[in-house]
Amino acid sequence: MPISRRDAVIGSLALLTGAAVRPTNAAWDKPIAEGVEGLEDFWLAVEAYTYGYSLVTMEMTRRVMTNVVAPGATRAPMGQLVKMRAYPDASFRDVTAPNADTLYTTAWIDVGKEPWVFSFPDMKGRYFMFPMLDGWTNVFQVPGTRTTGTAAQTYAITGPGWSGTLPSGVTQYASPTNLVWILGRIYCTGTPEDYAAVHALQDACRLTPLSAYGKAYTPPAATVDPAIDMKTAVREQVNGMDAVAFFTLLAELLKTNPPAAADKPMVEKLARLGIVPGQDFDKSKFNVDFARRVPDIAFDRIMMHFRFSDGDMNSVNGWAYTLKTGLYGTNYLQRALITAIGLGANRPEDAVYPVSRADADGSAYDGKNKYVIRFAKGQEPPARGFWSITMYDESYFFVANPINRYSISPRQNLKRNDDGSVDILIQKESPGADMESNWLPAPSGKFVLMMRLYWPNEAKPSILDASWSPAEVRVRQG
Repeated sequence: MPISRRDAVIGSLALLTGAAVRPTNAAWDKPIAEGVEGLEDFWLAVEAYTYGYSLVTMEMTRRVMTNVVAPGATRAPMGQLVKMRAYPDASFRDVTAPNADTLYTTAWIDVGKEPWVFSFPDMKGRYFMFPMLDGWTNVFQVPGTRTTGTAAQTYAITGPGWSGTLPSGVTQYASPTNLVWILGRIYCTGTPEDYAAVHALQDACRLTPLSAYGKAYTPPAATVDPAIDMKTAVREQVNGMDAVAFFTLLAELLKTNPPAAADKPMVEKLARLGIVPGQDFDKSKFNVDFARRVPDIAFDRIMMHFRFSDGDMNSVNGWAYTLKTGLYGTNYLQRALITAIGLGANRPEDAVYPVSRADADGSAYDGKNKYVIRFAKGQEPPARGFWSITMYDESYFFVANPINRYSISPRQNLKRNDDGSVDILIQKESPGADMESNWLPAPSGKFVLMMRLYWPNEAKPSILDASWSPAEVRVRQG
């Protein structure tokens, strides 16, 4: 059955950091709050929920990801680095849409009391990036190969209103909020030798409070808060809050994560609901009859944003992608959408993630068929960092296969055709030893393809200005 644009776009939105999209509530298309007095206040609350969704989600994510006593594979206490040591295999089910191109090095910090100093070693020409997100999910700085080069670097991340003196050789990065998420990625081929090389780079990264910089530093002992739900997905926890609980937390977070200057009109609206930056939530100004209905309708509105996106999503040759990520300004609806389905998204200058759920004829991918993507000579994905195509099953997990290959890229030493073009062969069975380098193994059933373009070309051709588009995926005979 052909895939609709709606399905293609919704599927593509689950790509950025592994968020599964829930179906939209049918209530969106029904008379909303029919017969309810104070309809204007109801819609104001929906708008406020949308505005605060990213900040509340970031905080809930931080709680879960830091509620451990020591660093592990994917979590670490506040102020300590997580160092992902290997790519997951097909048994991995912690998050959807995992990648097999970069190893993550991440940390959550609070820069409210004092700055934190983050340093990394000489990357020796290797592609990497350490995007830094504020509490509103804006990527406020991106040290890395594209922006600052690969030499050793040291940065002090300061909080709102901080003033002081930094040691020589330390560059200030001012965060707009106290909450900061460092979400680093280092390219790795996945061979034992390259794993060892990247591990050495990760181990040379340092994160300390400014007061401990240049001294021997041991992080304070961490404790686990048993009240934090470590089993339920963060988005389900956020979506499970009623509006009173949501706005109470939002007001608390606004005390240390202030709105941007451009948010002034929204801040004035929030005050009508009892949400004032620096103050507790005044519940007396909010109609509690809306407590459950507001989150339901607001989340449906967020997830239906693509229908009214004015170009936020691009769809070409069966691939869907967005270029409105990482920096949002006052586009609160887009910010909430990316938070819901791709928390931690990069700026498009750093990464674009086209997703395809159907072939050139609009039919859903099925492992009973054989497919081919042909890149004409000179038309391979233009990316200065790297490009790859990853295979997922219909639930966005890796697909088990006899050669343990979950993505394909130039590091497979792709074979070229006589005319210089490159064919990526997508099928369940091996195409034979002579073309196995170009084979992306597929499951027996439905599947999804994701293309990653890190540091997409800033000159033509480029996906950033649509002078380059992903090639069609066609059924192959034989």
